[in-house]
Amino acid sequence: MVESKFIYFKGEFVEWDKAKIHILSHVIQYGSGVFEGIRAYETKMGTAIFRAYDHYKRLKESMKMYRMETSESIEDYINITKELLIKNGLKSAYIRPVVYRGLGPISPNPLLAPIETAIAAFEMPNLFNEKVEKGINVCVSSYRRFAPDTIPAVAKATGNYLNSQLAMMEAELNGFDEAIMLDVYGYISEGPGENIFLVKDGALYTPSLTNSILKGITRDSIIKIAGLLNIPVFEQNLPREMLYAADEIFFCGTAAEITPIVSVDKIPVGNGQVGKITKMLIEKFREIVYEGKDTFGWLEFVEAKGW
Repeated sequence: MVESKFIYFKGEFVEWDKAKIHILSHVIQYGSGVFEGIRAYETKMGTAIFRAYDHYKRLKESMKMYRMETSESIEDYINITKELLIKNGLKSAYIRPVVYRGLGPISPNPLLAPIETAIAAFEMPNLFNEKVEKGINVCVSSYRRFAPDTIPAVAKATGNYLNSQLAMMEAELNGFDEAIMLDVYGYISEGPGENIFLVKDGALYTPSLTNSILKGITRDSIIKIAGLLNIPVFEQNLPREMLYAADEIFFCGTAAEITPIVSVDKIPVGNGQVGKITKMLIEKFREIVYEGKDTFGWLEFVEAKGW
């Protein structure tokens, strides 16, 4: 993460170091916030936010599940984000909007705390940086995703990631780049911060929303790109052993983009190299976000004089 000049904070653009909240804010004490991860790419036609409307729509859906409301509309959030990118002079960026409960009484009851909004934008490479080209090595975590009737997995809530942190630390301390998590029933769920796809006999397989996964925007993009390339896609329960029998596996997400997985639990995936279908999907994704060959209407262009 590279520090930028301004953050949108409580209705205005403030300097990076001045975007502060009280230590007793509800979000710190009880994890009561929802957020998004969005990217802006410098395409050949100019800077564009990738699927801005869909990301902010999901933010609104997450807010609704936690009974949070703000005065800003989806369109307001998009326009604020464009202005933020311009103010920071960012032609490509990782964008982090967060809606959270601020300082109120020290009580777990979230309805007693005010709702506040912040949006940050800054330079950040792929989550796995230079490892992404050759693929990463992962393990199956001993930590499961939360059951469907506990907290909503489809909400991108700050508190959800305590579960993710346990899996990530376990993986790193055991020498792996990342973890794969199973759901409460033992089916494949997702990574700590990524959705997952498996390739078998020329088809794509991915867990369904009933497997305690986030309704990923990049996941949805992969499904639509696969349709364009005539690659079959199946959303279903996937047993753990499919990880060892798969021809190819990859993570996807805003931070991770499309990241190939070349081994699981030290067992090679396929021949232990990045697979053909994964490469095809990466190439098509990069055509959209870097070359601007967007047949889906996913790019929200940012117009700034002098860019």
